[in-house]
Amino acid sequence: MRNFKRMLMAGVAFAGLAGAPGPVQAEVKTYSPVTEQRLQNPEPRNWLMYRGTYDGQGYSPLDKINTSNVADLVPVWTLSTGVMEGHQSPPIVNDGVMFVTTPQAQVIAVDAKTGEQLWRYKRQLPEDLTQLHPTNRGVALLGDRVYVATVDDFLVALDAKTGKEIWAKEVEDYRKGHYMTLAPLVAHGKIMVGGSGGEYGIRGFVAAYDANTGEQAWRTYTIPKPGEPGSDTWTGDTWKTGGGSIWITGTYDPEQGTAYWGTGNAAPWMGNARPGDNLHTTSVLALDVDTGAIKAAHQYHHNDSWDWDEVDPPMLVDIQKDGRTIKGMVHPGRNGYLWTLERGEEGISFVSGVPFVRQNVFTSIDKKTGRPTYDEARKPGLNKLVDFCPSLWGGKDWPPAAYSPRTKMIYIPANENLCGSLSGKMMDYVPGQLYLGAGLEDIGLTLFPNADHVGELQAWDLSTNKKMWSHPFAKSQLWGPVLATGGDLVFMGGTNDRDFRAFDAKSGKVLWKQKTNSGVTGVPVSYEVDGVQYIAVQSGWGVDAQRMQDSLAKVSVDYRNEVPQGGVVWVFAVRKR
Repeated sequence: MRNFKRMLMAGVAFAGLAGAPGPVQAEVKTYSPVTEQRLQNPEPRNWLMYRGTYDGQGYSPLDKINTSNVADLVPVWTLSTGVMEGHQSPPIVNDGVMFVTTPQAQVIAVDAKTGEQLWRYKRQLPEDLTQLHPTNRGVALLGDRVYVATVDDFLVALDAKTGKEIWAKEVEDYRKGHYMTLAPLVAHGKIMVGGSGGEYGIRGFVAAYDANTGEQAWRTYTIPKPGEPGSDTWTGDTWKTGGGSIWITGTYDPEQGTAYWGTGNAAPWMGNARPGDNLHTTSVLALDVDTGAIKAAHQYHHNDSWDWDEVDPPMLVDIQKDGRTIKGMVHPGRNGYLWTLERGEEGISFVSGVPFVRQNVFTSIDKKTGRPTYDEARKPGLNKLVDFCPSLWGGKDWPPAAYSPRTKMIYIPANENLCGSLSGKMMDYVPGQLYLGAGLEDIGLTLFPNADHVGELQAWDLSTNKKMWSHPFAKSQLWGPVLATGGDLVFMGGTNDRDFRAFDAKSGKVLWKQKTNSGVTGVPVSYEVDGVQYIAVQSGWGVDAQRMQDSLAKVSVDYRNEVPQGGVVWVFAVRKR
């Protein structure tokens, strides 16, 4: 489930963006249809999906911006979105046309070279919609259409040239606590989405829709019902309200026809309210994209009691380890461990798990299965208050890490030295109401004694599981998605000082930074138009970054309690000399 909930920390945010569905301003005159062949082998000049490529590495091979000239990077255009709250989506770029999404179910098409707005779509949201996480993480492209998942739980297909709505299909009932914030995933003519709402006790799922008609092709629940494999890991009817939500875009292996999805925590929070391992919460699921069948699964930690969602899907990375090539699945977990798994025809196997932040819950990891053993004194329960590290926000929350095939390193936006406490209480399930099993008074946040920082960008060698360098942020947490590039650079925001930075990918040295209007929690991308390489990102603080900020300000005077809000798209290029 998603961190300190909006209701608990700052009240309930309601929908209310004015405007009916439809385009505003001009239309796209020339558009390159997006084929599945292009998605499998995207041109370096474009950024066609959430993490750039199906493997989820967050890497651009473009190298015209590099360590020798990044100091000359300057803003070339900006665009205000006109919306508050957390702007988390990547600018998706297809041959000079950029698509950005914002909170409140808005999609904007922009000329990627000039910043001129082409069209703007605003979905009319229902007045009774409660938004615990008012954000959106991007669009999917296929053919001449743009697909967006909305907070009122619809999948919408738009005409890429005009922004006109082609169809809108209800995925689930928002009145029962369902909503969507993820960017859809495209494969085999299907548009795949997953539903948030673990905080409401929903039963998580991944659903696929026909790209042309919008008709549902299949729906796979993350939690098995009685008689299905894994159902014996639930007691009674707890499976019906067990959580396991999906709220980050999956990765995809075209050779195997398999999509990999991370799942959220179980509901309610306290594990002794639902005895058992609780499959397939806090797990990775391998799904057949044609049928939705679960081909394999791995659970990172069982009977979750810490609100450690593991929704970030694994990066697909080939790793040289012990004299052989591993078809790796790499996941820096919210539980504070860096996990390496291996995907194969026989399923998913465990390779390694090492802590990348302070972690005092796991006492050991089974060398064959990867199953952790717990210090029971660090496991929260009903009417049982315990301390643990990392906090319920985890060693890394949803912001994606990146991998560079040039350096062979993964770059993790971590939060170190942040611990917490938690206890629970019995509560009845009521559809559409929070089902946490905990209240504000049951949640604590602390800094580890003598801690000198929280936010920390880390670089790890995957073949050795060794941390190669780290860059701490003395007075900020870290909520920055990471971009790695062929110019041996790493770009990231995520700090409360509003800076967007470029690091030397090999050494971790800060080579450049730019103050933006707000904190940067958007996913950075790189693209090229007419031979010029650009770096683009959305700046717009809010949602969980602000909630952690509020909590840290109560713990330490070193942490400011406010960061300006308001969304702006920033685009940078090297200054012409």
